[in-house]
Amino acid sequence: MNQGKAAENPESRFSVVLVGAAKLPGVRINREAYLRSALARHCSEDDIRRAIEETPAAAGITVEVLDKVANDSIRYETAKVSALSAAAGIPGILALPATVPADMAQYFGHMLRISQKLAYLYSWPDLFSEDGDDVDDATMSVLTLFFGVMFGTQSANAAVGKVAGMMAEQVAKKLPQKALTQGVIYPIVKKVAAYIGVQMTKQSFAKTVSKAIPLVGAAVSGGLTFATYLPMAKRLKKHLSSLELTKPTYRVVRVEAEEVHEPAATEHAEQHERS
Repeated sequence: MNQGKAAENPESRFSVVLVGAAKLPGVRINREAYLRSALARHCSEDDIRRAIEETPAAAGITVEVLDKVANDSIRYETAKVSALSAAAGIPGILALPATVPADMAQYFGHMLRISQKLAYLYSWPDLFSEDGDDVDDATMSVLTLFFGVMFGTQSANAAVGKVAGMMAEQVAKKLPQKALTQGVIYPIVKKVAAYIGVQMTKQSFAKTVSKAIPLVGAAVSGGLTFATYLPMAKRLKKHLSSLELTKPTYRVVRVEAEEVHEPAATEHAEQHERS
């Protein structure tokens, strides 16, 4: 597919913006540093250490505590992206070609930031490799689904729930690569990317109109960002907090089951040896 056709394809358009936003400075969240900082006022050092080494759910941190921390992060990111959006709106109509793409990149970058923060709080694994700027296909897929949840698509909600269920069942510390890149989840990823690509174009147009008048455009642009970003972040938080991965008991039950069955297996082996 040539570049012109890619630009006309909503799915490709979204993917290009997502990859570009992921490469912006400050967009990628260090999972360990974030969890340590975010949980410091609410949890013991032992709980924080276990949350980092395993997950907040495995550390027994309640959803109530996680929700409080998540709300703090949402407020911080919303204030930050709204201020940047307002600043980008000031130059007026002569600077539109420069400010609109930059504003969109900043907006998506902050969507990525809050997506990572919420994912790590609600027991998802590290989404980005520390080596290089490349984003692997599984991470691209799960981030696309997170964005889909933020944009209110029911198919994305269902797909994120399925991925979380796979990880909870397998007590996995990595994303299910096959399901996200070629399995049953992948067609949903493609549909969600296409949908967001269309919505992204509409949002770009709205921001372009808002920036046409200096100063007034700044207030409108910042307000538009606040009005869209905040409910989108809350939508993702609500969905992630409801999934099986967040339950403090889901690992404990598995461990207890293993402890219950292990002595029985040992006793059976001893009886077999005696016979």
